[in-house]
Order: sequence, then structure tokens, then C-alpha cells
Amino acid sequence: MTLEKPDSVWNHKPWWCQPWSIILTGISIISGSWLLFKIIWLTILVAIPISAWMGFFVILFPKLALQAESQQSI
Repeated sequence: MTLEKPDSVWNHKPWWCQPWSIILTGISIISGSWLLFKIIWLTILVAIPISAWMGFFVILFPKLALQAESQQSI
């Protein structure tokens, strides 16, 4: 009896497009903004689109890819 590992969207992406690299890049950009400017409102302005980008690619994109795959197999 062998258990097949479910296919993941991340298996088809290069190393620079993996969840760990997306999160690390986003945190680095937000932190870099704070370390460079030390202005909270600027860091927040940077954090909003970067957080949206991370959320899309780490949370929403895999769900959408799974839906597309399941519709394609019908």
C-alpha cells in the first residue's frame, strides 16, 4: 500500500517562487523600508501592497490553481 502525495502547485514552480522565498522577500522589503527610512507611515504604505502580494501568491494562488485543475479534469 503506497500513499500518493497530492500534486501541489509549488512542485511546478522554481525556487524563487516558493512560499518561503515569497514570505522572506516580503518581510525583507518591509523591514528594509523601516531600517532605511524609520518612518512608520512610509513603512505601512510599503507593507500594504507587499502583504497583499504575499497573501495572493501564498494563500489565494494555490487555491485558484487547484480549482482550475479540478475544472480542467472534468
